[in-house]
Formats: sequence, structure tokens, C-alpha cells
Amino acid sequence: MTETPPLATEPFRTARLDAVPLSVGHADEMAAVLSDPALHTFIGGSPYSPEALRARYGRLVAGSPDPAVSWCNWVLRRREDSRLVGTVQATVAGPDAEIAWVVGTPWQGRGYASEAARGLVALLGRHAAVSTVSAHIHPDHAASAAVARAAGLTPTNEEHEGERRWCLVLPR
Repeated sequence: MTETPPLATEPFRTARLDAVPLSVGHADEMAAVLSDPALHTFIGGSPYSPEALRARYGRLVAGSPDPAVSWCNWVLRRREDSRLVGTVQATVAGPDAEIAWVVGTPWQGRGYASEAARGLVALLGRHAAVSTVSAHIHPDHAASAAVARAAGLTPTNEEHEGERRWCLVLPR
């Protein structure tokens, strides 16, 4: 049996955004993008300092210690002004991809998260090994539920640590 290679973090484009593979060099600009404590209402914690974000990005870029798991992370660059506005990520293990997104507060409500999530799902759909895409969303986070719905995911009855699992089985 041939093992499927891990998913590479390749750039992708949407109508208004360039999804660029994450690098440690993005940390300073992203620390400002993610600086609003309100972004942590549903996920807990607090904003990272630029130094802490550099360390975190270093770990993410190094990749999963499990060779069967791919950590794929992108920053979202708005083409109209070349500013970073958020991130998307996918953790891929075998046929399952778990995705997440965050858009900085000043850029919310403009459809960037939905656009990026749809682009990410399309990218994952082109990877032959991925058959299921999921996201975990707090039941009170209506904006994230709308993003998941826009990306084609639907809520399941499964919960994990207070979050509802949303899922999309990719057509093959």
C-alpha cells in the first residue's frame, strides 16, 4: 500500500485575498492584526505579543512532530493594499482535515473569512487523500457558524470541549 504524501502548504488565491504560507516573518504584522482581546471571546486566552507569536509561528512552521499529520497555516493578504487581515489553517491527518480561521476585528463583516474558508476547502478538495473537512465552533459564535456554512460545512450532533463539530464530506 502506498502512503499518501503529506499535504503541502501551497499558496492559493481567492477573489480578493492571497493565502500565503505562514512564516515567522509574519509575526510582527500579525500581532497587530490579532491584537483585539475580543478575538479571544470564544477561544479563550489573550493576544500574543510579537515575541510570543514569533515563537508560536516557529513551532507551526516546523510542522507536526507526527509525520502522518500535516500542519498547514496561511496568512491572508488583501490584494487591494497588501495588508495582512487574518489566517486560515488546516490540520490534515489521513482523510480528515480540520480547519480554522480568524480575521482581525477591523476587517470583520466584509466576507474575508468566508472567502478564505471556501478557498481552503477548494484546495483541500483537490488533495486526493482528503475526504472530510471539519471545524469546531462554539455554539454561540454566530459569525463562525456563518463562515462554516458558507464553506459548505453543516453542524453535526458531536461536541468537543464545548464546541460543535461542523463537517463536509467532499465529493469524490
